[in-house]
Amino acid sequence: MKPCLLIFFLLASLAGKQTLGQPLETGSKPPFANRDVFELEWISDPQISPDGRRVVFVRNAMDIMQDDRQARLWIANTDGTQLMKLTHRDVNESSPRWSPDGTRIAFISKAAGEHGKEIFLHWVASDKTSRLTQLERSPTGLNWSPDGRLLAFSMLAPDEPPVLVKSPVKPKDAQWAEAPRVTTRLKYEADGSGRLETGFNHFFVIPAEGGTARQITRGEYHHKGTPQWSADGKHLLFSANRNADWEYDYRNSEIYRVPLDGGKTVALTDRKGPDNTPRVSPDGRKIAYLGYDDQVQAYQVNNIYLMDADGSNKREIPTKLDRSVSGLAWDRNGKGLYFQYDDKGDTKIGYTSLAGKHRVVAGNLGGTSIGRPYGGGSFSVSDAGGIAYTYTTPYHPAELAVVGKGNRKPRLITSFNADLLPNRTLGEVSELWYKSSIDDRDIQGWIVTPPNYDPGRRYPLLVENHGGPIANYGERFSPEVQLFAAAGYVVFYPNPRGSTGYGEEFGNLLYNNYPGDDYQDVMDGVDVLIERKVTAADRLFVTGGSAGGIMTAWIIGKNNRFQAAAVVKPVMNWFSKTLTADNYYAYADYRYPGQPWEDIQNYMKFSPISLVGNIETPTVVMVGTDDLRTPLSEAKQLYHALKLRKIDTALVEVPGASHFIAKRPSQLVTKVDHILAWFAKYRSD
Repeated sequence: MKPCLLIFFLLASLAGKQTLGQPLETGSKPPFANRDVFELEWISDPQISPDGRRVVFVRNAMDIMQDDRQARLWIANTDGTQLMKLTHRDVNESSPRWSPDGTRIAFISKAAGEHGKEIFLHWVASDKTSRLTQLERSPTGLNWSPDGRLLAFSMLAPDEPPVLVKSPVKPKDAQWAEAPRVTTRLKYEADGSGRLETGFNHFFVIPAEGGTARQITRGEYHHKGTPQWSADGKHLLFSANRNADWEYDYRNSEIYRVPLDGGKTVALTDRKGPDNTPRVSPDGRKIAYLGYDDQVQAYQVNNIYLMDADGSNKREIPTKLDRSVSGLAWDRNGKGLYFQYDDKGDTKIGYTSLAGKHRVVAGNLGGTSIGRPYGGGSFSVSDAGGIAYTYTTPYHPAELAVVGKGNRKPRLITSFNADLLPNRTLGEVSELWYKSSIDDRDIQGWIVTPPNYDPGRRYPLLVENHGGPIANYGERFSPEVQLFAAAGYVVFYPNPRGSTGYGEEFGNLLYNNYPGDDYQDVMDGVDVLIERKVTAADRLFVTGGSAGGIMTAWIIGKNNRFQAAAVVKPVMNWFSKTLTADNYYAYADYRYPGQPWEDIQNYMKFSPISLVGNIETPTVVMVGTDDLRTPLSEAKQLYHALKLRKIDTALVEVPGASHFIAKRPSQLVTKVDHILAWFAKYRSD
C-alpha cells in the first residue's frame, strides 16, 4: 500500500460536486496507463463512531506482487486528522463495526496460518487487538447487541452431502479415483465460489470477550445477511425465506423475530414478495424495512415500509421517490430514516420523515466498483447525525467523506490517489441526453474524450454497454473507460431503457423485450454523436460485458456499421444459459413468460445466436474459464459460429477468471489490452 498522502487534490475544500467535464489537471502529463491500475486505491465500508468523531474503514489497494486486491482497516478523525492504520496486522481485514459505547471495533479477518476467517476485536484506547473466535466456517454480518455484551453473525452450519451408493472398501494404499459428487439441491454452485458446501447458514451469538458461539436459528433454511437486535437485546430480527417451498419461491422473503433463549421463530410479514433490511427504531417500538409486492416483472422498485415491533400496523412510507432504495438507517430520535438510491447515474444519500417527506443529503456516493462506472458504495450514520460515506467522481475512485447533520458541504478525509491521478491527464467526462427514436423518451449517456482532446479531429468512437441489464453506469471513476480514452477513443457509455435510476416503468420496459428497444436507444446515441461530428460513421467500435456482451452481440447481428467488436462474457442462447448457469432457476416469468421449453419462440427470438448469420463484423470473444454466470459454452457458441462463417474472430479465455473477469488487477489490464489490440487491427487514423 502506498504511503498516506493528505493532499486534498480533488477540490480545495470539497464544498460541492466536481463539475463534470473537468478532469483533475490537464497539460503535458502522460495519460492513464495500464500499469497505473496497480497503483489505484479506494475505500469501502466506512463506519462512523457513535459519537461521530472517528471513522474506521477498509482501505483497498492492488497488490502488484500477488496480483490481487488487498484490504486493510484504517481509522481517522472526522476533522481529517490522525489518519492511520487501525491494527498492526498485515492481512486482509473487513467488516469493521463499532461497539455501542465506541470503545471497541469488531472485524473479520483471517487468522495467521489458517484458511478460514475469524472475528477479531480491537480496543481503541489501548490499541490492542485480539482474536475472539475459533469457528468452523467463516462468519459474515457482524452486529453488536445494544448493551455491547454480545456479537451476532451468520455462519454456515455444514451438513453431510448426499450419496446414492456405498463404495466398496478400498485396499490399503490403493489409488482410486475420487468418488462422484451427488447433487439434489436447486442451488448448488455460485459464480466466484464454485461448488457450494452442503448445509445451511444460521445466526449465532458470541460473548464480546470471546467464548463459544451459540446457534440461535434452526431448520433447513438459509439465514444470511446481518441479524438485527431488538432494543432490549432479547431477540434477533432478520430477513429469510422459511416457507415450505423456499427453494423454488426464491424471490420471496419475510422479516422474522427469534428469541435468544431458544423460543419459536415468528414471521412478522407475510406478503408475496421480498421483505428485507429490518431496522429497529431507537425506542424499539417500530421496525423499518424494505420490499415490494411481487408483480412478476423484470424490474421492481424497493420501497420503505414501517410496522410496529410485533408486526402489526404495516404501512408504506409514501416517499413517491420511484427509485429503488437500500441501506436503511434510523436517525437518533426515531423521526426519520437515511437511505441510498441511484438517480440518473448518481448514487445519493437521502433522508425521509416517517410521513414521506424526503430530501437529498449527499451525492456522488460510490467509487467501489473498480473497473467500469457502476453504482455501489455505502454510508453510516452516527448518533448525532454525522454521515461517513464513499465519495467518487469520474476522476477518482472512492475516497472517505463526512458530512454533518444539516450540512450539505462534505469534508474529504482521504486522498489516497493524490500521488497518481494528478500526475495523469485523464479523459474528460461529460453528460449526454438525447431522444429515443422508439418513443421519444429521454435517454442519458456519457462521453469521455481522449486526453488533450482536439475537437477538430474525428476520433474513433468506442461504445461501452453496461451489464445487468438491470443496472446503470454513471458519474463514477472507471479505469477501463480511462484506458480506452487514453488509447485515442471517444468512449460513449449509455443507460438505455431497462437501466436503473429512472423509475420502475423505465426499468421494466425490458420485460419480455430484451434485447429489444434498448438496442435502438444505444444506436440513437451513436447517431447523435455522428451528427454532432464527434466521430464518423466509418469509425465505430463496440464492446460490453455480461448483459453488455449480449447487447454487443445483438448490435452486430442487427447491423454491420461497426469496424470491430469485443463481445465479453455474453449470453448467446437463452436455452443453454437458463439451464446451465449458476442462477438457472431465476429467469422464467421474470424475463420471458414460462420456462424455455414452454416458450420456445420468445427464448430463441431474444437469443443473439438467432442473428449470428447476419454478422459481418470482426469480433473478439472473451470469457473467464471459471465463469458460472455466463458459462464458457456461451462464448464458444459465438466463436464457433463465426469461425464456421469465416468471419475474422478470436476467442480469448482468461484462466481462472469467474464472471468478475477483471477481479485481479492483471486480469483488468489484459481484458482492456485485448480489446484495444483487436480494435487496432481495424482502426485507421
